[in-house]
Amino acid sequence: VKIDMVKQLVILEEEYEASRMLPSFITFMVYSYKYVHADGRVSYPLCFIYSSPMGCKPEQQMMYAGSKNQLVQAAQLTKVFETRSADELSEEWLKNQLAFFR
Repeated sequence: VKIDMVKQLVILEEEYEASRMLPSFITFMVYSYKYVHADGRVSYPLCFIYSSPMGCKPEQQMMYAGSKNQLVQAAQLTKVFETRSADELSEEWLKNQLAFFR
């Protein structure tokens, strides 16, 4: 997803496969994850991940941060996570984030 700063719109720019690395620019992702609970139950939470890598332009960070809450509310997402580095994104990282919702 990208933000058109002139029109102030959130636009779907490209869809990524889970195996692709995040780009080094600000990104919104909605990811459906197969989560196996400790008791064997399986769920498929929709996870909203906001990636804002260090070094991004401050005006972009402000536009994305300001749009994030509206997007989360409009899509009715409840699993919302943020990262400052694409390097930390892994299945283990996501499991740790989801552990809060057990």
